[in-house]
Amino acid sequence: MTSLARGTFEVTMAPQPAQEGVGDPSVGRMAIDKQFRGDLEGTGRGQMLAVGTAIDGSAGYVAMERVTGSLHGRRGSFALQHSGSMHRGTPQLSITVVPDSGTDELAGIAGKLQIIIAHGTHSYDFSYTLPDVP
Repeated sequence: MTSLARGTFEVTMAPQPAQEGVGDPSVGRMAIDKQFRGDLEGTGRGQMLAVGTAIDGSAGYVAMERVTGSLHGRRGSFALQHSGSMHRGTPQLSITVVPDSGTDELAGIAGKLQIIIAHGTHSYDFSYTLPDVP
């Protein structure tokens, strides 16, 4: 059975220095630090790679994030995989749980997370499944 978790989060992103001679300097790297509140209580930490283009409003990013905390009272962690693009101002975003990344009481978790940004506030809708607690 699919469950829905909702809440808000705060995010801090910090640019990371490029390593000389490694990769393409036009690919930006950021550290992600999140604080989730609501049905999901915990932290998210990860890394993002992003590329902008010469066309205003067009860009792309990928990120991997480890979320640690409590989801509807079940404790553990899981990883999220982000893939986003912006085509001349029109966003497309997919955030999914990495298969078999759940630990402890969140082992076996699967799902998709949607980010909503309105009136300066970040919120989430997280549709997920978990095996029954033995």
